[in-house]
Amino acid sequence: MFLRKLANMFSTDLGIDLGTANCVVFVRNRGIILSEPSVVAIAESTKEVLSVGFEAKRMVGRTPGNIRAIRPMKDGVIADFEVTEKMLRYFIQKAMKSVPWHKRLFPPRILVAVPSGITEVEKRAVKDSAKHAGAWQTVLVEEPMAAAVGVGLPVYEPCGSMIVDIGGGTTEVAVVSLSGIVESRSVRVGGDELDAAISQYMKRVYNLLIGERTAERIKIDIGSAYPTKEDVEMEVKGRDFVSGLPKTIKITGGEIRVALQEPITSIIEAVRSTLERCPPELAADLIDHGIILAGGGAILSGLDKLISEETSLPVFVAEDPLNAVANGTGIMLQEIEYAFK
Repeated sequence: MFLRKLANMFSTDLGIDLGTANCVVFVRNRGIILSEPSVVAIAESTKEVLSVGFEAKRMVGRTPGNIRAIRPMKDGVIADFEVTEKMLRYFIQKAMKSVPWHKRLFPPRILVAVPSGITEVEKRAVKDSAKHAGAWQTVLVEEPMAAAVGVGLPVYEPCGSMIVDIGGGTTEVAVVSLSGIVESRSVRVGGDELDAAISQYMKRVYNLLIGERTAERIKIDIGSAYPTKEDVEMEVKGRDFVSGLPKTIKITGGEIRVALQEPITSIIEAVRSTLERCPPELAADLIDHGIILAGGGAILSGLDKLISEETSLPVFVAEDPLNAVANGTGIMLQEIEYAFK
């Protein structure tokens, strides 16, 4: 008991958004210290970790046969336990360098945001991974609740607020009120699905094979969910599927909008389904408060307009959508002392 009280006094509290695409670490009283891609480069023969984060992402699609750049998180959950543990240890150690020496005497206490739809087995895998990575205690919080807190929604009041958190692997839709999730939907569609849809379109229409980094760049540069005034063009380089030779083509924003239609429809259906199951009183609140978009997918051009058109509700993009969940864990760390007892 004495050791636990001593650890609670001198340990550091971390909030982690353990995402499919990015890992963001919030250190209590210091803010967001680290935000890096959830990518690890390992040596095939020895399984030794060569690089993590930004360095590893630069290797994606460009590694020789003896090196593999992998993403240990898939659809918001752990796909490779051992590599996730090594990645978490790296991020935790890097974040801990920013705290005073006396706060490093004990391992940190960690609040980890996870998708609302994951199973008990998947939750246990996250806790075990954090423990093996050096955590003193680990508490899990649902991503939509953390995102709602992070964007400043009045989650503790008796009124309905709706958050749509579009991450790399999952989209979390939730209606929150009185510190709890009243209705939610978690679908395994996110930024990765959007990238895959673009890759499949390029292969189907142009017989062009492109890597995931190229697909992501196309999505960011000219991708949109709603028709724009000007149809922008972009030059894309890849490998011809038939001849096997390098090839360059030009595509338009309108084509990419067509390519993204299926995964975007899945996200809109998740929003509709959640609204249909929402209690009438809370549904009425949403007419005034609207829907807030968070996560990396929220910055897709025109997505807020499309959802607003489909739901007849006002839709707003959060001020800092990429860090909404991490900021939420940071705010919750101030009030979650009881959870670490």
